Amino acid sequence: MDRQKTTDYVSWVVLLAFMILALEIVFFHPGIIFSVLFSAGFIYIGRKKWNRKLGKITFWLGCIGLVVHVLTMMTVRFLLVALLFYAVIQFAQSKRRPVVIRPEMKTNDAETEGVFRQPLFQNMLFGRQKTPEHAYEWSDVNIQTGIGDTIIDLSYTVVPKGEATIVIRGWIGNVHIFVPYEMEVSVVHSVLFGAASIFSKETERLWNQTFIYQTPAYENAEQKLKIITSMAIGNVEVKRI
Repeated sequence: MDRQKTTDYVSWVVLLAFMILALEIVFFHPGIIFSVLFSAGFIYIGRKKWNRKLGKITFWLGCIGLVVHVLTMMTVRFLLVALLFYAVIQFAQSKRRPVVIRPEMKTNDAETEGVFRQPLFQNMLFGRQKTPEHAYEWSDVNIQTGIGDTIIDLSYTVVPKGEATIVIRGWIGNVHIFVPYEMEVSVVHSVLFGAASIFSKETERLWNQTFIYQTPAYENAEQKLKIITSMAIGNVEVKRI
């Protein structure tokens, strides 16, 4: 969805949610407001008397009651379904039309002053991102993603000497990175469920683990790449090109 369609979708969802909430309160669960306020009262009293054992019990009873009452509401179920539907549409569109990042080359208009540089990637809640298939200027990557894949190909750029970094934190998705043969690499992949494939060396499935790999000459290399990824569910793949 583009921005206009996304705005329209959110507006309709909010409008329908208010209508469903009104119908639910009037016709189906007129006592839901009292139940929510009653649970909120338990939470408030429990917080005021937190130092006592009875206060802690009252607080957690209020929390459990509030969660149960909220989850039984038709409005909340509708919002969850709408969010899931939106996520599926965004994921399907990202697979068909991945976002290609075309960073602008920096100019020499202000050599003595600081320059704002165009980042190579942007934070995205839904969507697939990849580097362009033409020459581009390298800049370190530090992004957070929601659902989607990230593809970084270093064959179309010149990585400066020193240590370049790629930091990607996300929920669900895979990370594919293609690096030149002469570049030394360090990989730290933290995941709840996933795997790692480094130069065709695949690992077993990782369950709530941190995988660390480093090429032998990494510490003393003039040109090297540090890759740090953190995913809830996802794989990291590093290949030579």
